[in-house]
Amino acid sequence: MTLTKSRTPGTAVAAALALTLLSGCGGTDTAAVPDGWGTLDTRSVSVGYPKNQGYAPQPAAERSKANAAVALKEEKGVRTGMVSVQLDFATGVGDAGEAAAAAGAGIGIGATRKDTRDVRLAGEESAREARRIDYEFTSTGEESTPAEGTRMTGVVVAGVDSQDVPFAIRINAVKDALSAADLDSFVASITVK
Repeated sequence: MTLTKSRTPGTAVAAALALTLLSGCGGTDTAAVPDGWGTLDTRSVSVGYPKNQGYAPQPAAERSKANAAVALKEEKGVRTGMVSVQLDFATGVGDAGEAAAAAGAGIGIGATRKDTRDVRLAGEESAREARRIDYEFTSTGEESTPAEGTRMTGVVVAGVDSQDVPFAIRINAVKDALSAADLDSFVASITVK
């Protein structure tokens, strides 16, 4: 079964729930990416990003070597949002819980975890299990980030792909710049290979 782009972020969430219910059917499903969103595609995962809200892919030559793909939102030279994909970022990781523990360590001191839960992603049956961590943190104002003290929202989804490669996909934005539905659509747009 292949899902096509949905009309709204809410539809993407509904599609993800449908994928969860249909997951027992076997095979490979592709996640729904909302209309107006772009897609970051890597060897392990693909994920949507809110292109219609000003996010754009960062060229490989400009991004950190730790990131396999990045989409940024920049306003007046300030990075107010980022979607990033990290692959093979930890050793000795064999499942979603271990991947989340390693990715969670990278959230940073001073971050406040708001929620942690298991999620089931679209994609290869053997790699659909993942963990979602919602958190908030305060911007340092360094490296073109928002002014020091600005509250930020973050979500990281971590797991292991079908080739046992750990992945961590993050979205960070100025708090309240993305709605709860946008954050859910971000998670629902992930396909694991």
